[in-house]
Amino acid sequence: MLARQRQTLILERVREDGGARVAELARDLGVSDMTVRRDLEILHNRGLIEKVHGGATTRPGSALFEPGFAVKSRLQEPEKELIADAAVGLVVPGTAIGISAGTTTYALARRLIDIAGLTVVTNSVPVADVLHRAGRTDQTIILTGGVRTPSDALVGPFAVAALRTIHPDQVFMGVHGMDPRSGFTTPNVLEADTDRALVASGRRLVVLADSSKWGVIGISSIARLDEADTLVTDAGLDDEARRIAEEEVHELLIAGGDMPRGDGGGSTVDGPTAERAATGKPQPEPVH
Repeated sequence: MLARQRQTLILERVREDGGARVAELARDLGVSDMTVRRDLEILHNRGLIEKVHGGATTRPGSALFEPGFAVKSRLQEPEKELIADAAVGLVVPGTAIGISAGTTTYALARRLIDIAGLTVVTNSVPVADVLHRAGRTDQTIILTGGVRTPSDALVGPFAVAALRTIHPDQVFMGVHGMDPRSGFTTPNVLEADTDRALVASGRRLVVLADSSKWGVIGISSIARLDEADTLVTDAGLDDEARRIAEEEVHELLIAGGDMPRGDGGGSTVDGPTAERAATGKPQPEPVH
């Protein structure tokens, strides 16, 4: 195996798992520890990884940083569960919805098992799998084709072509980051193309993003903040970020929020799990 091929494999492993140990890489690649250390040094000097004692980790500040699905599933778990609890209340039985890849959308998918008559279009392998295994005969699950990414998304021309032929009532999208200037972003260029096609296909866009995503910028933009009909996030969003979000999105839904209501007439969504914030933008028409 050529050094460049070996270094590519090492980089993919680190990005997918969030890190890797020298001993494990040497064993899997069939080379010495010294060879792996030299490869890690080269990748570190190129700014692609962070070399640490005994191995390497990702560089989370990079616009190309994309941890694998298993790694992301362990991040902000309580917030993602609260967001999914709030988002499922937006899903109407008997409608068609699109769901992008991501761990927060996967949490939502687990709750869709109890909703009758749904048609779900997704480019997420885990989302399709959890709904398929539920075995509901009144639900139709459509999985796009495409090339699989570290986040278990199917992306590329095949996925985009499939999404251009469907028209769901709502699209539920997970994102890598959200920022006032860059909008909703991802570190994967092909995934951005696919997500843009999914956004364009639907009547309404609901973005699911925990508060840690605020200020994070991936290399490729998916949509502007003001293109979201609803942003579902958690109470960890600071005051300034919340003010900006309220100005930009049509509706801000704070999951698990015990935050005081503003003078704008915010109301509580059914149950204690979420708070709706009034914004200055016209509210989207409900989906029936």
